[in-house]
Order: sequence, then structure tokens, then C-alpha cells
Amino acid sequence: MELLTNLWSGLRNLIGAGPLLIVTAGVVVGILGGAMPGMSPSMAVAILLPFTFGMSPTMGLVMLCAIYLASNYGGSVTAVMINTPGTPSAVVTAFDGYPLAKSGKPGYGLGISLVASVWGGFIGVVILVLFSAPLANFALKFWPAEYFSLALMGLSTVSSMAGRKWAESLMAVLLGLMLNTIGLDHVNGVSRFTFDILNLYDGFSFVPALIGLFALSEVFANIEENDYRAYEAAQERVSEWPSLKTYLGLEWSIVRSSVLGTLIGIFPGAGGTIASFLAYDMEKRLSNHPETFGTGAYEGVAAAEAANSASVGGALVPLLTLGIPGSASTAVLIGALMIHELRPGPELFAKQPELVYTLFSSLFVANIVLYFLGTWGSRLWIRVTKIPKTVLYPLIFAFAIVGSFAVRSSVFDVGVCLGFGVLGWILKKFHYPLSPIVLGLVLGALIETNLQMTLIMGGPQLLYTRPLSAVLLAITGVMLLAPIFSELKNKKAAKADR
Repeated sequence: MELLTNLWSGLRNLIGAGPLLIVTAGVVVGILGGAMPGMSPSMAVAILLPFTFGMSPTMGLVMLCAIYLASNYGGSVTAVMINTPGTPSAVVTAFDGYPLAKSGKPGYGLGISLVASVWGGFIGVVILVLFSAPLANFALKFWPAEYFSLALMGLSTVSSMAGRKWAESLMAVLLGLMLNTIGLDHVNGVSRFTFDILNLYDGFSFVPALIGLFALSEVFANIEENDYRAYEAAQERVSEWPSLKTYLGLEWSIVRSSVLGTLIGIFPGAGGTIASFLAYDMEKRLSNHPETFGTGAYEGVAAAEAANSASVGGALVPLLTLGIPGSASTAVLIGALMIHELRPGPELFAKQPELVYTLFSSLFVANIVLYFLGTWGSRLWIRVTKIPKTVLYPLIFAFAIVGSFAVRSSVFDVGVCLGFGVLGWILKKFHYPLSPIVLGLVLGALIETNLQMTLIMGGPQLLYTRPLSAVLLAITGVMLLAPIFSELKNKKAAKADR
């Protein structure tokens, strides 16, 4: 009862033109920041941080959290429409969202991603409000051994992504892991495969690599095939939007993925990208039609977006309760708190309850604003399908180059984008999947760093003597072996039928 009273008290602080305008402005900036390749959620939050100096601490945080929330959805817009994920976590949305757009159903891709994002955001905030303290204490029990096991579990999703192409997927994920070793060793400081090239000491920047692999490789492949046709056959279906029945059919996918996304978001360093991969893998394993994933499965889009958006609520748990930033965006938010002379942690709840519950209430309001603005904006984005490819491809190319340069103002990153574009195009020609490479790039550093720290802290026995780590490793083993047993079972059944 006290909780509801506090939330109502926080909601009353948002009633009025000024607070609603601040929330709306945050959502608009967040969507635009997320949709723009090269502009990550943390960058969008950081760029707008100086504009909050003249605001009250409460309204400043409300605006920054609205930006953070909306930017996680914004990345899905370009992922669905032009196969260019605006944020790393939107990569998974592109797996099924872009095939939907290519098949003449962009409204389905955008509609499902929007509704899943909004419900994922709601569920993440509800979990944040109800279980902040116990979840934060649980996250503190994670040692490097547990982080290594968690990352390994994320890597095991390649077994379900692969389908029948398990050898190609294995090669692709190994390529991603190998590319991730380029640069300085984060623990020992040893340079690897840098060839005295200064720009390689930091390794490959993730966003330019991502843009090249997905956006430029698609452009190169279509140019090679001399395919400049618009989506003519499907134009009459372009404006179709998912029905209520379609959304209701995805309810459990959204709920499961949201809960998983929130839990993953709580762990510092894990973030929305790993949450999206794990949720996508979980839905594919639970689906009666796993073969449709990667070709435009509604559940694939819903799982990725729900987990991604729910991870925002999860990432705020350690930030607000313990003062520990769980992601780059929350690291900027903790800076904002300190600028306004606020100390995150248990004292924040005791001394500034009004601020905390206003922030919680604002996240609910931001999700509602996101739904209405997203619905209006998505109908504009659908018009992208009517642009002739002779115009669209140069625009995507320019978008990719500018987005890659914007990450670090580096011409080297533009070269990385082009190089990964060519690599993706070659791999496509030989029918190698690109998503396992991204998985290797995302998880490689997390796996390596935490394994090294585990070995330094107590040796490899920590991996199986610590209960949480052992459980995660056991789950990983089951996930890796399940497809093998399933295939053997099918072969045995086919043999028996003969």
C-alpha cells in the first residue's frame, strides 16, 4: 500500500505541461538517437546531459532516463527497415525484422517491435519497483567465474541459431572470437595482432563493424546481383499492421523475454545485447516452428525487443540501490546524479524518496509516450519501402559511412566499416551466417577477461566449485547438447519408419 502511495505521489509530480514536455522530448531524442547508426544510447544520454544542468535534479533524471529507455527501441527501426541496427542490441531484431520488411510486411516488423518494446519496458520497470533490493544483492554474488559462465551460456545460443548449418555457424563464431582478440589484452596489457598500427590497439570498434556486416554487405550483394527492384510485389501489403490477435499470440514470448531481459540487465557488463541473444534463443527452442526463425518469425522480433527494453529496468536496479553502473548508459546516469549532488545507493531511497518514485513513475509515462510516438513515427518509416533502390542504396552507404565516423570521429572506423562490409558480402556468397560473428564479437572480451580473472583469483576449480557458476555451466551444456540429441532422435525415428 505504501508503495502505491509513493508511486501516486511521484506521478503527481509529473502532472503538468512542463514535466510531460520533458518526458516527450526525452523520448523523441531517444528514438532519434537509437535509430541513428553510430549513436549509442549512452552517447544520446551523454550529449543531452548538459541540457539538464538548468533543471531540477528530478526533472533532469526523468529526461535522461526517458532518452535511455526510448533509444533502446529506436535501434530497431533502422534494423527492420534497412537492415542497419542503430544499436548493438538491435542486431537480433534485424534477424527476423528485416526479412519481414523484404517480404512486404514492414508494418508487422515495426508494430511488433514497438509493442514488445513498450511491454518489455513496463515489465522491466515493474520488476525494478518491486524487487530492487533483493535483485541487487543477488547480482553482487556474481564473481568473474559466474560472469564467464554466463557469457559462455550466451555463446551456446549459436547451437540453436545454426540449424542445419552448424559447421558454418561454428566457423563464423570462431571468426568473431578471433577478431575480438585483436588489440591490447585487457588484463595483461600485451598487444596482439596489432602490427604496430596504433588504431588497432583498441581493437575493432563494434558499431562500425556491425554496420558493415549487416548494412553494407546487403548493399554489395544486391549490387552484385543487379537487383534494383523495389518491393513491388508486396506494395499492396506494405501498410498492413499487426492485428490485436497477432499481438495476443505473442504475449508469452514477450513476458518470458521481458523477465529474462530484466534479470540479465541487472548484471553489470551483461546488458541488452546479451539479453536479446538469450531471449531469441529461448523462444526459438520453445517454438513449434523453429525453422521459421531468421526468415521473419514474429516471435523472434518480439523476444529481441522485449528483452532489450526490459534490460533498461534491470540496469537501473544496481544503479539506484547500490550505486553500481551496469552499462555505459547507466555510467553516464550515475555521473548525472553526482553532478546534481545526489549519491546513488540505499541513502537515495531514504533521503530522496520523492525523487526515486517520481523517476519510477516517469518510466511508466515514458513507455506510454513511446507507444504513441512510435506508432506515428513507424507509419512514416514504412514509406522507406517506396524509395527506389537506386536512391536507397546510396543513402544507406552514406548513412553507414557517416555513422561509422561519428562513433569516434575516426577515418579508421570508416575503413573498418568498409572492411567488414566486404567480409560480410564474401561470407554471404558462400552461405555463412553473419549473426554468429556478432555473437563472438560481443561475448569474446567478456569471456576472455573473466576467465583470466577467475584463474588469477583461485584457478579453474572456481568454475565448478562455485554453485552459481556450476549451474550456469550445466545449463550451457544442456543447451549445446539438446540439438544433437534432437537430431539423433529424429534420425532414429526416420530409421524406424523405414
